[in-house]
Amino acid sequence: MAVAGASETAAGTGGAPVPAAVVAVLSGGLAVAALVVFATARPDLDSDQLFFLVDAVGAAVYGTVAGVVLARRVHPVPILLSLASIGVGLSALSYAWTKLAEVRPGLPFAGVLAPLQSTAWIPGTLALFLVVPWLVRDTPLDRRARLGVLAGAVVTAWFFWARTFTGTAVGWLVLPVVTLGLLAAADITYRWRCGPVSDRIGLGWLALGTALMAVSYIPLAVPGLPWMLTPLLHLATQAFYPVAILVVVLRQRLWGLDLAVGRAAVAGSLVAVLATGYLAVTATVALILPTDGSVVAQAIAAVAVALAVQPVRAWLTRRVHTLVYGEGDDPASAVRRLGRHFAGAQTPRRLLEDLAAGVGVALRLESVTVRRGDEALARWGTPTGPTEQVVLRDGRLEVTAPPGETLGPRSFRALGELASVVEAGLVVLRSSEELDAARDRLTEARLAERRTIRRELHDGLGPSLAGIRLGLQGARNLIDSDSAGAAPLIDSLLRELDHQVEGVRELSRGLLPPVLDELGLAAALEEMSAVHSRSGFRVDVDADVPPGRGGAVVAAAYGIAAEAVTNARRHSGADGCRVLVRAAADRLTLEVRDAGRGLDRNARRGVGTHSMRERAEDVGGTVEIAAAQPHGTVVTADLPWGPS
Repeated sequence: MAVAGASETAAGTGGAPVPAAVVAVLSGGLAVAALVVFATARPDLDSDQLFFLVDAVGAAVYGTVAGVVLARRVHPVPILLSLASIGVGLSALSYAWTKLAEVRPGLPFAGVLAPLQSTAWIPGTLALFLVVPWLVRDTPLDRRARLGVLAGAVVTAWFFWARTFTGTAVGWLVLPVVTLGLLAAADITYRWRCGPVSDRIGLGWLALGTALMAVSYIPLAVPGLPWMLTPLLHLATQAFYPVAILVVVLRQRLWGLDLAVGRAAVAGSLVAVLATGYLAVTATVALILPTDGSVVAQAIAAVAVALAVQPVRAWLTRRVHTLVYGEGDDPASAVRRLGRHFAGAQTPRRLLEDLAAGVGVALRLESVTVRRGDEALARWGTPTGPTEQVVLRDGRLEVTAPPGETLGPRSFRALGELASVVEAGLVVLRSSEELDAARDRLTEARLAERRTIRRELHDGLGPSLAGIRLGLQGARNLIDSDSAGAAPLIDSLLRELDHQVEGVRELSRGLLPPVLDELGLAAALEEMSAVHSRSGFRVDVDADVPPGRGGAVVAAAYGIAAEAVTNARRHSGADGCRVLVRAAADRLTLEVRDAGRGLDRNARRGVGTHSMRERAEDVGGTVEIAAAQPHGTVVTADLPWGPS
């Protein structure tokens, strides 16, 4: 079994590295030695050889798991795993040595080793599913667990004594083993369904493995079954069971262990179990079907086996990959599932949260976090281990695998596929934020325009009209007593009224002159130049804009030009400025240049500067304000044409 990513400090928290290494090397050495001796003996095929294979595989697998756990924590579970691995290793070596002694008489130790093939495997193997399930927990044993451990030890001792020293019928040997094994599986299932949420992780695997181990002993008491069925069932269950134990231990980080098993290793182990089970079922079906020795009958039997068993094997293999990798085993399906969130999300933030949860569920992750810079935009789950990152265009996706797992290449490929959907969610969020910002700028611009109108009305037109009213009241009083003196007063009031009317017209033209809609930008700028020229400020306009181009870009250009010219008139100290406008196929450029005193670096940006920038940003453009050469100020606006 491949194990990756061990914690740096795990070995120093109560483990026994030297005994662990001894167990792993001894178990593996027994398995290798047994296989070498068996290959040397070359015995004829029989059912005992499949049990030999079960023992050899068990020695290698259980020895590896025991060594990994025992190196980091001394606990009854890895000790029992060590006992089981050495026991089945001795049993395998005993069988192979006995077979070699049959072809090489006088082989030493044959008489000593021969009994071990029937007895050495019993204590450790039975304790695996009669005692270990009650011990796989990170809390003190309750009364039920203590009774379970005691009963498991008693049944294991009974089986060993009765099988070794008595002639007890196989049925009476197997019955208490199967019964107590199923009770242990039932207890684990209860803890899985009703225990604390943190203690349920992986218990479903352990319950299934315990039940399969118990059920695999039933064929021993049932005569007449195909000889290959029993050993193949034992081979499949004993390959699966250590995986189940390791999943619980590592997923729950029991006893302070912090290891990570590659998902590919888990998937490979489960597929190997399925392959063994498939072989057992295939052999059984082939034996059951009548063949009468003819080639046609054998061919019919082979086709029947393929039709009956192959679809089941393929379905189970897909289910294993879904169990290990989640929906990420089929990225296209997972992407379609994530895509449905775009239709139902109420807000972009909610959409990102749904997408993060969808990625976590689809890939069976511990946590998923969507970040932009240092800000966590969406979070699903709680990370407890090292994070893996996928860089997106507008942010990054941080994920953590469940405790005890590492993400393999297949998971990373699926994560890359799903990350594109999350990236689309980030684009939606960014567009929404930009829309909100544009809406805020538009609201602020409207408020600024309203403040301008209010100021002009309150400070200019309002007092002037009040003065005109007082003057008219005075003229009315003079009509009866001094009609000749009333005429000059009325003439003065008329001039003041004309001035205010012109002021209102200038205010309306400053907001959006009618000529801009009627004749275009060039004509509107010429009219603005004429207005400023009458007050002594010269504005030279050079505008080349195709006729018929209007809309928001032209309005923004006029507003920027009007603000820049007003600023030049008020602050530059020059007697004029120059406005240059050029239109290309994709953009409009505007330049307002004066030859005045230039920029004051200590001056604060005013409302006018902000107004120009906001007008440009509203249409996707930019405004730059810089010093002109050799002196003065230049305002440059770059405004892209939008859709017509």
